[in-house]
Amino acid sequence: EPRLKLTSLTLFMCKAEKIKQLINNPKIKEFIRFIIVGTIATCLHYGIFWLLLFYADTVLWSNIAYSIGYVLSFIVNFYLTSYFTFKTGSSWKKLGGMIGAHGINYLLHLAFLNLFLYVGVPEKIVPIPIFCIVIPINFILVRFVFKHKQS
Repeated sequence: EPRLKLTSLTLFMCKAEKIKQLINNPKIKEFIRFIIVGTIATCLHYGIFWLLLFYADTVLWSNIAYSIGYVLSFIVNFYLTSYFTFKTGSSWKKLGGMIGAHGINYLLHLAFLNLFLYVGVPEKIVPIPIFCIVIPINFILVRFVFKHKQS
């Protein structure tokens, strides 16, 4: 039994060291910051959308409310992405790249919004499956904008 305890302790120490190395990896830290910023932007977008739904109950208004939430969360997202996630600062070129990436992202959002509304997903929860599909695509696009040609 003492040998088993030593082996278990050794295994735990090895796993703890690997976790520490993983957490200290700059790319993992960057991804964690992206998730934090994305969560803030997503909550802001969803919150604005949900609050604006109280003013009307039509598919057209759902698109307008969704768009207002998207634009406001985009502004916050750009500054947080520039200064916190990738720590590169903002520039007109990055803003243009992010507008392009988010233009693609926005069209995907609206396409899925209307698809999910069409198949009967309740409008108050419709952003949730949209976020699950579109956020990973957005990460790839935005990371390209902020990290391309920096080496």
